[in-house]
Amino acid sequence: MADTGTGLVLGYDGVHPFSRVQLTGRASVQELLRTVLDPLEPFFSPLKARVRCPGATAVRFDQTASEVEGICRPLWGLACLLAGGGEYRGTQWWVDGIRAGTDPDSSEYWGYPRDNDQRMVEMCPLGYALAVAPVIWQSLSPSERVNVENWLGNSINEKKFAPPYISVAVCFMPNTNWLWFRVFANLGLKKNGGKFSQDRLDADIEHLNTFYRGGGWSNDGPEGIHQMDYYSSSFAIHFLQLLYAKLAGEDEPARAAEFKRRAQACALDLVHYYDKEGRSIPFGRSVGYRFAMVSFWGALAYAGVELPAPLTWGMVKGIVLRHFRWWQTQHDMWSPSGTLTVGYSYPNMYMAENYNSPGSPYWACLAFICLAVPETHPFWTSKEENHWDVIPKIKALEQPGHIMSNLGGHCMLLSSGQACSYPMKGTHSKYGSFAYSSAYAYSVPPGLFTLEQYALASQLGLSDDGGEYWKTRRLSESRLETAPDGSGPVLVSLWAPFPDVKIKTYLVPPTAAAPNWHLRVHHIAAGREVMTADGAFAISNQRAGDGRYLDLYDAAKAEGTRPKLIGNYDLSTPEAWATGAQGAFAVSKGAVGIRALERDLLAGGGGERTATLVNADPNSNLVESRTTIPTLQHTIRRGRAVWYVSAIYAKPSGDGVPRQSYLDGWDSPPAIPAWLADDMARTAPSKGGISSRL
Repeated sequence: MADTGTGLVLGYDGVHPFSRVQLTGRASVQELLRTVLDPLEPFFSPLKARVRCPGATAVRFDQTASEVEGICRPLWGLACLLAGGGEYRGTQWWVDGIRAGTDPDSSEYWGYPRDNDQRMVEMCPLGYALAVAPVIWQSLSPSERVNVENWLGNSINEKKFAPPYISVAVCFMPNTNWLWFRVFANLGLKKNGGKFSQDRLDADIEHLNTFYRGGGWSNDGPEGIHQMDYYSSSFAIHFLQLLYAKLAGEDEPARAAEFKRRAQACALDLVHYYDKEGRSIPFGRSVGYRFAMVSFWGALAYAGVELPAPLTWGMVKGIVLRHFRWWQTQHDMWSPSGTLTVGYSYPNMYMAENYNSPGSPYWACLAFICLAVPETHPFWTSKEENHWDVIPKIKALEQPGHIMSNLGGHCMLLSSGQACSYPMKGTHSKYGSFAYSSAYAYSVPPGLFTLEQYALASQLGLSDDGGEYWKTRRLSESRLETAPDGSGPVLVSLWAPFPDVKIKTYLVPPTAAAPNWHLRVHHIAAGREVMTADGAFAISNQRAGDGRYLDLYDAAKAEGTRPKLIGNYDLSTPEAWATGAQGAFAVSKGAVGIRALERDLLAGGGGERTATLVNADPNSNLVESRTTIPTLQHTIRRGRAVWYVSAIYAKPSGDGVPRQSYLDGWDSPPAIPAWLADDMARTAPSKGGISSRL
């Protein structure tokens, strides 16, 4: 690592200053933020109104808006630092930038927002910064304040929001969490005595309340959309509700109390998304915002929420600091100049949304809301504690439609029914996968040809053209049920990858007796011949010693695959295949695997399933750039119906987990629950047909 005087340069084996900070308390987190902000210095425009982060990638909006993202999104961190009494040497850069960016006569004017304009999103951090960092407004002349009022307030308040599914061409403002951004544009002006619209602010909040579904959860959109990801909690809705409760609570105590009540209820669900290693479960879109996944927890402290039992402030502090520490181990997420990249653990355009510009990842700065929390708050004064021993090991979350598991060394959610309401790259991976793990992130397709490119981690794919193109679950009807024997929750979904191929899927969570296994059971009625591929989790395909691809499993090294991992496009080598009952596994950073339990229930469907390792195309997984996926394959003949019972194994590596123990549970898969075996027996294989009701 070298410092040229014009910015950070990371060379071979360079370690970002972010990873060198020893996180202990508030002052260390302040320093952590500074290591995020410092590398931006060389990329400010001459008048400081724009930041052009490295990376010349285009997005769905214009280049100026991309550079407005570059200056406004880091404001989340800077504003929280200043609100908590901290200091930053570059504060004046942002003051000057806001002055020039809102001046219509400036060469660096940000531009008046058009319909569906990204500029409206960036008004949110600016509005919050104005509300909590008086230095900004106080540094502006009367005419400059009018410029801010015109750009921040007048421009967005004239926009109407569109009903769902309306054509983008006539949409003025998305009917989603975006409405919160206008609330904060108005709130920032209101806090400084500027011109704002109370009517618009109130109307937006009342409409946003129609997104509330109960149990603390809000949907990211109106009725008819089922999308409850991190936007419902840390990225937008809960986070901004709590900030609003803090800033407007004295004037609106009833509204603030309701937002806090929702947060209390949701906290008991959201705590299941974070594991003992500091990782959160990647799920849904925009996970490239990285450590923003924990902003909800700092916002609880900021808003003065009383924690629901059994949570303590020591546990909340532990969630936040452990999360930061995990990200400190992800050295590849930085550009050579020290800025955040588009991606997750490494630069990755395959998983990016079409709105992810080079400045987009700085929404991660929401996580620094904890810096606005006074140093006397128990969030800072408490000793770090763990939460995983006091929360339920298995819990059904009604509103997002998840079953959460805190067994087997990782946090995992089983999911059915969610879907993004508009076209999105890899949407079937981000919402339609069966399982999502804090230890084994989801994979997205880097191409659309053969299994290697589809990277079907935790998905069932079906092909009717001999294996070139594959379809997976995207839209489904789903319901949470209690198993008939009362043993626990079960997720059931109905879906149809082709009009004449109907599938009913049961997802059964781990048990205390088999903590590293979950069951995925499919009843498939095929109106056409289809090949199937049922994938386990993706795991690192690298040997520990030299980084080369995994060999056949070596028990002495506790590393490798079984059967043998063969290179792409080689589908006929006998050593690469095993029976479905034998299954396939891979061992590197822990172990993952899959095996078939259906025994003779495939009669007439085309023979027994087989097991193999799919050498997924590089950069398909969010965390590991080279992965393999244990997979069961089969062909169902036209007009036939089959039952698949897939047992999926996962035992992550971690502190205190010996390598030799990674496969300890592999030879003891769970039995098919009796209630499910009875259901399977009632629906004979090969007769076709599937119930259309849940």
